[in-house]
Amino acid sequence: MARECCFCGKKPASGRTIARRGMAKSKGGVGQRITGNTLRRFSPNLQTVNAVIDGVNKRVKSCTKCIKAGKVKKHR
Repeated sequence: MARECCFCGKKPASGRTIARRGMAKSKGGVGQRITGNTLRRFSPNLQTVNAVIDGVNKRVKSCTKCIKAGKVKKHR
């Protein structure tokens, strides 16, 4: 639970970066070619927040979408 939103459960997702070379056909070239695929991670934008959970103040990690949506009841 190190990199997970406490409220929505958002976690890092995996994807790929595609390396291409060559000029596009629309720009007058012979077309682009894929020269490699590498794995990468898409990390959620997690922030550490002081939140009230079940009447107790706790420090939890929350994504910015949950903070903006008002799902996080902040401790004042």
